[in-house]
Amino acid sequence: MAKAKDNPNYKVIAENRRARYDYAIEADVECGIILQGSEVKSLRTHSANIAESYAAVENGELWLINSYIAPYEQAKTFGHEEKRRRKLLVSRKELARLWSETQRKGMTLVPLVLYFNHRGIAKLKIGIAKGKKTHDKRDTEAKRDWARQKQRLLRHGE
Repeated sequence: MAKAKDNPNYKVIAENRRARYDYAIEADVECGIILQGSEVKSLRTHSANIAESYAAVENGELWLINSYIAPYEQAKTFGHEEKRRRKLLVSRKELARLWSETQRKGMTLVPLVLYFNHRGIAKLKIGIAKGKKTHDKRDTEAKRDWARQKQRLLRHGE
């Protein structure tokens, strides 16, 4: 992954930072996404939000629901709908695996990051996740605080 980040074409467009706090991510999958021309232009200006969106398997297809891509100002006549459902592209085998995972109790598909890969193609990384309870969130926060405190102690040599 370090190679991809050194590449000038690799750009993170939108990241769902709360996903790792609210959900325990078990696995992640890279998906293609079907976009209109004005949506791609808008993404190049980093105007998107996937924080409140989710993915779902419906009728044998994978969809990204409730994601926001801002309208592109120069595309007034042939613009796009901001919160439309966008189809995600995965292999049939991967789609079957995602569907079976979401049928398990408490599992959901959460978008983690929307980015342009090293070839300049828009991709979406979705995570197969299980919702955390409040006490799980507190445990995660305590571990993170302890790791931060430990690093501080090691740095200062106390």
